[in-house]
Amino acid sequence: MAVPPAAGVLARIAELLHDVPDDRGGALWRLSEEGRQLDANIIRMPAGARVAGHSDPELDVLLCVLSGSGRLETDDGQQPLEPGCVAWLPHRTRRSLFADENGLVYVTVHSRRPGLSIRSAAGPEGGEAACLLNRICPGCDRPAEDIAARYCSRCGTQLPL
Repeated sequence: MAVPPAAGVLARIAELLHDVPDDRGGALWRLSEEGRQLDANIIRMPAGARVAGHSDPELDVLLCVLSGSGRLETDDGQQPLEPGCVAWLPHRTRRSLFADENGLVYVTVHSRRPGLSIRSAAGPEGGEAACLLNRICPGCDRPAEDIAARYCSRCGTQLPL
């Protein structure tokens, strides 16, 4: 019988930000507990950074601003972001994020993405499927749109080589 995950404090924002230079962006923390049903990330965008327009075809995302300021752009317009703002981004909603001169730190929460699965390479064309792990962002778990990208266009985290 599987042991349920333990409840409790997983991170402290002040500690996460303490030793991180102001110009470093990307994932500062991610939920990684076994048996979880959610994925969550704390993302830092340095001053002037942006997350390019994108949408998720399957997952709703809840975004909560922890510090800094910026703006959220959707097809419905622009909205300012400041500490305490909570935004719901329904699946298929196209959105962009922009950090102001103070940068932006926020947490995202969504249903856990299913893990990558290994499938049989046998098929009409034969051969093996391409490995895409080097295109999956360790900061936000999304695939890079550009095959030659070295950094995630959404959160700025360096992609695996």
